Amino acid sequence: MDRSPPSFFNQGPSAHARLAFFALLAIALLVTDARMGTLGALRQGIGTVLYPLQRTLLVPRDLLRLTSEYFGDVDRMRVENAELRRIEIANARALLQADHLAAENAQLRALLGARERSAIPSVMAEVLYDARDPYTRRLIVDRGVQHGVLAGQPVLDALGVAGQVTRALPLSAEVTLLTDRNAAIPVEIARTAQRSIAFASATPGLLELRFLSVDSDVQEGDAIVTSGLDGVYPPGLPVGKVLRVEPTGSSATLSRVLVAPLSRLERNRALLVLQVDRSALPPPPPEPAADARSRKGS
Repeated sequence: MDRSPPSFFNQGPSAHARLAFFALLAIALLVTDARMGTLGALRQGIGTVLYPLQRTLLVPRDLLRLTSEYFGDVDRMRVENAELRRIEIANARALLQADHLAAENAQLRALLGARERSAIPSVMAEVLYDARDPYTRRLIVDRGVQHGVLAGQPVLDALGVAGQVTRALPLSAEVTLLTDRNAAIPVEIARTAQRSIAFASATPGLLELRFLSVDSDVQEGDAIVTSGLDGVYPPGLPVGKVLRVEPTGSSATLSRVLVAPLSRLERNRALLVLQVDRSALPPPPPEPAADARSRKGS
C-alpha cells in the first residue's frame, strides 16, 4: 500500500532544510548587525510600535502595586497618627503638670515670704480637700494638734486672711473660710481706723460690713484689716478692699459695705496657720461704765 501523502499536502522543503536556512540567516543577521549596525533603526521602530502595548500589559501590575502601597501607607499613617496622638497627650499632660507645679511653687514662695514677714510663729499646711457640706466654706488641711495647730488660730495665704481653724484633730484640721455663712471677723478701715465686723455676704465670694451709718467715711478701694479686738486675729492683717457702698433698703440711715477678700480662699493649695498665743495678744478694751450699767439694768 502506498503511504506517501497526497500531492496537496506537499509543504515544500523539508523541516531540516528550513531549520538550517533560518539558522544560517540568523547567524548572518547577527554578524551583519554586530559589525555594521544595520538593524538598529529597525529595532527602534519595532520598540516604538510595541511600547504602547507594553505599557498596556503593565497596567494590571502597576495597579496592583499602587493598591498595595496605598493600603500600606494608610496603615502606616494610622500607626503614626496614633503615636503622635499619644505623644501629644503625654506632652499636654506634662505641660499641665508643669504649669500646675509652677503655680504651686509660686504660691509656696509667696507663703514663705509672708511667713518671713510675720513675727508670729506659723506652720504651713497643705489643703487636702473641701468639707463635705456644700453649703459651707471649709477646708481640711494636713496639719493638726501634733504640729501645733489649735482651734481658733488664724489662717492666712500669701495675700491676706483666709479664715480660722475651727476644729483641730491630731493629724489634720478644719479651716473655716471668711466667706462661710457662720464666719465673722472684727476689722477696721485702715484709712480711718473705723471698726466694724465683716460677715459673709449673700453675694458669693464677698464680705460685707453691716450697720454702718450712711455718713461713715468709707470709700471704694479702702483697705480693710483686722482690728485685733477679738483676741484671735492679730491686728493689722490684710483682709480685703472695699468694693462698693450700698444703702440698705430697711433704713435710710444705715449702709452696707461690700468687701472683696484679698485671699484666694478656695483656690489655695497651701495655707499658713499662725500659732497665736492668745495670752500674748493685747486684751480687748474695757467696756464703758455706762454701757456696762445699762446692760446690767436690762
